Amino acid sequence: MSKKFEEMTIHQKLENLIRDMVEKEIHLKEALEEFEKVYIEMALGKYQGNKSKVAQALGVHRNTLHNRFRALKIKRRN
Repeated sequence: MSKKFEEMTIHQKLENLIRDMVEKEIHLKEALEEFEKVYIEMALGKYQGNKSKVAQALGVHRNTLHNRFRALKIKRRN
């Protein structure tokens, strides 16, 4: 029997997700883009859309974050 989700490490959670993605033959590029988009969107929520704080928390320059917004087609939160 597998552990409850709450008891799993981040690595174990990712392994389960990736196992499903490999089974469904999702391409690596698509998987990475989707991960990055969701990751940034979650950080935006945490910092109420403050891109400077998001960039600092993610360890990237604000301009880099802006470029990722455009590349990933992330909509600005109002």
